[in-house]
Amino acid sequence: MSYEHPSDDRLERSTNRYMLAGVVLMATMAAAFPLYRWFEPSWREDAREEQAEFLAEEGAATWQNNCSSCHGITGEGGVAPALNSEQFLQSATDEQIDSLISVGIPGTLMSAFSLDHGGSLTTAQIDAIVAYIRSWEPDAPDLPGWRDMMDGDGEAATDSAEAEDAGAEPDDAAEDTTS
Repeated sequence: MSYEHPSDDRLERSTNRYMLAGVVLMATMAAAFPLYRWFEPSWREDAREEQAEFLAEEGAATWQNNCSSCHGITGEGGVAPALNSEQFLQSATDEQIDSLISVGIPGTLMSAFSLDHGGSLTTAQIDAIVAYIRSWEPDAPDLPGWRDMMDGDGEAATDSAEAEDAGAEPDDAAEDTTS
């Protein structure tokens, strides 16, 4: 004995419409996926650039409050090395800069700034400072003596140190000995 289902034309048409809509939706998504893959990398790059600009803006304010008194308003140096220099920015990675800020440099005026090491800055604030420092790279000046500290007159403090190393007093080194 075979059992036959009664035919319901209205149900059949409704089911066919839903199946057709599903096929159209699947075909639309299959066609849209390559378009998404085409444009998505540029969207990511734009988002990365926006994030870097935002971090640099945040880092500028934190820099002014915590770093500029030693490194200068725009990183040109002072009682601490110039960080806005082609040589420094090309040789230091973001991780190294982050570590220097976080942990500091023992035996120098560069103390630890990370909360984890007794400082006052969060990881996000340090990341923002690193982004701000990195934002100088395209226009960084060529400063081979970026490590040299500046004296109060904006002159490299190593001039007097070199005179002392030569065995003379800093003022004597500049005097004329022809008299």
